[in-house]
Amino acid sequence: MAVVSAFADDINDRNTPLHLMQPQYVTPYGIPKESEVKGTIDRVLTYLEKAMPATAVDNRLPQGDFRLTSYEAGVLYSAAICAAANTGDDRYLQFVKQRLGLIATQAEKEASAMAKDPTYDAQMRMVLYPGALDDCGAMASAYLRLNKSDKSTVSKRSDAVIKRYTDFIINKQYRLKDGNFARLRPRYNTVWLDDMYMGVPCLAWYGRTDDAVSQIMLFKDKMWMPEKKLFRHGWVESMSSHPAYHWGRANGWAILTMCEVLDACGKNEVVLSLLREHIDGLCALQDKTGFWHQLLDKPDTYLETSCTAIYCYCIAHAINEGWIDAQTYGAQALLAWNACQTKVNEQGQVEGTCVGTGMGFDPAFYAYRPVHKMAAHGYGPMIWAGSEIIRLLKNTHPKLNDSAVHFYPKEQTTDKPIFSEDAPEQEFLW
Repeated sequence: MAVVSAFADDINDRNTPLHLMQPQYVTPYGIPKESEVKGTIDRVLTYLEKAMPATAVDNRLPQGDFRLTSYEAGVLYSAAICAAANTGDDRYLQFVKQRLGLIATQAEKEASAMAKDPTYDAQMRMVLYPGALDDCGAMASAYLRLNKSDKSTVSKRSDAVIKRYTDFIINKQYRLKDGNFARLRPRYNTVWLDDMYMGVPCLAWYGRTDDAVSQIMLFKDKMWMPEKKLFRHGWVESMSSHPAYHWGRANGWAILTMCEVLDACGKNEVVLSLLREHIDGLCALQDKTGFWHQLLDKPDTYLETSCTAIYCYCIAHAINEGWIDAQTYGAQALLAWNACQTKVNEQGQVEGTCVGTGMGFDPAFYAYRPVHKMAAHGYGPMIWAGSEIIRLLKNTHPKLNDSAVHFYPKEQTTDKPIFSEDAPEQEFLW
């Protein structure tokens, strides 16, 4: 087909097929190739292999661009385990095994030194003396996932680490009277939506299904806004009215939690129903560029990478697992990936990610949070998103129809109209 320039001044409806004019997309549009998606996440992995060295230095964990034991690292390790499964590339699994193996080994070696001097190794302190869900939830999930997917020497050494993490989450983490995970900042008895992910998936992977589902319902009772099908970021017990700021990444942690619990525990209709509603609410707010906004319902706030990557993964994963329909949601998942891949620079760094964020009760707090390529929150979600899009492309049948992305129940091999085997004659796939 001929390409028609939108800027020619001698075209009209009579002499030109105007529908062939090329749209001026801000981000790429269409169906990516598996090899291109894999190339993007491989570039991220190559950077991380150098940025997160896996060799001890002076009997301490190494000092790279990113901490090896943070919750952001835990997200990355879980994402890489899934990437290994989705792509068949063992390099992703080796990345995880080397680092989780090092942490488990160093935990044994450094325990006595840390007992004498708590400042001996700041990274290891979170492993040996966890003091918050951020210290242990995502990391515990990664270890438990690895144990489930790979019976290696890392698994044998990880039991003590997992025990410390899960003991804190189950027995020591502060809770409200109803059992909901809570914090004492910024106000007494504050519930953070972030803590859904920091505390719940590891319960599910640890086999505590009832506890995991119960926590999701407790968060829903306080944080879910049914009229928007979104979660608020924060809830404070002493407030008579609870402000609702729909921060992108916090909603990402929530939807990622539901996917993780369903993966770990099997189909649960209550969780599945909430997941579907959340996907509907999020899809209604996707920007034309494919990204989502920092405050989801505030289009004057910036477009943010980490939440977009999380939603991309979760929507694609829900399609791949048969929880939602590819024909309804597949195009938005691909649009999200096409946006995400523009944020991976030549060095493999992920740009456009909001830095670590506390809780606020005014729009300016969220709207002006800085973004930075060294914000570790974007790396795991990017690898998770890309690997799940590869799985989506293998499992489903997207094709362009009148220049738009559509998903079909079977592969389309012609550009001519063909009728569906199970549809009336007036309904055709092409």
